[in-house]
Amino acid sequence: MRIGARLVDQGMNGTSVGHVSHSKVGYINRIIKKKRCTRRISRHRALPFSMALQDLFLACRDIFKGPGTVPPTEDVQRLCHILDKMRPEDVGLSQDLQFFKSKSTTKGTPRVTNTNIYKCDNFSLCIFFLPTGGVIPLHNHPGMTVFSKLLLGSMHIKSYDWVEPSHESNGSTTSSELRLGQVKADTVFTAPCNSSVLYPTTGGNIHAFTAITPCAILDVLGPPYSQEDGRDCSYYRDTPYTTNAALNDDLIRTMEDGERYSWLEEIDVPENSQMDSIEYLGPRVIETGRH
Repeated sequence: MRIGARLVDQGMNGTSVGHVSHSKVGYINRIIKKKRCTRRISRHRALPFSMALQDLFLACRDIFKGPGTVPPTEDVQRLCHILDKMRPEDVGLSQDLQFFKSKSTTKGTPRVTNTNIYKCDNFSLCIFFLPTGGVIPLHNHPGMTVFSKLLLGSMHIKSYDWVEPSHESNGSTTSSELRLGQVKADTVFTAPCNSSVLYPTTGGNIHAFTAITPCAILDVLGPPYSQEDGRDCSYYRDTPYTTNAALNDDLIRTMEDGERYSWLEEIDVPENSQMDSIEYLGPRVIETGRH
């Protein structure tokens, strides 16, 4: 789910995400400053060790083998089992924090904030904070396997997978900039709930999030976005499918069985994709040596 690295380093000039007890989650309490600000901000005292987060880290280090690989089924189940049991407290969060209690909405689309727990070439662990009405627009995850765990709040998720080219008619008059996507999810999720998984070509690889209430979602990306390695983030606009002219008979029959489709058009980076980045000050992972 992580929106491209080119976006996450932009700061929010003096906007507070929430007021939080120093003994719980310092990284929500701090004021987000632009990078050009050189004034040092004192760190809060270290948070307790999180065994659940450490287990997640060690499993990811063992499972993700690098670009071009997809974890086998048993490894996917292993990661899901760990994530399904994770609680907000495992990353220093609590539903009692002011950010998650806020019911006010801002004018326009509120900005999303993210924080990186850990990142290497093979995988990354990060958290996204969406205020009420916050949006992560429709985007893809090229060559990536992504696990998402909604820790707090309620969120609408809409996702697509590409329709195989063989299902589209050669006689289509549709613009070459449009491509057909099949709806894989279009529903509201509320924490606590199980984790979800998307793969390079299945599982809803193209998705969008909209916060119904203030939300926190933990993402595991393997491998992470990398513009240099050809895994940059692309954004899309979806238009409901309304004609069968571009489809072959097999897909038309599938649609009649209740499947839903939309035309997806790649677009420039949308303004509401820009995020603010804050330092992670929750429980840390320990990089123990491999056996």
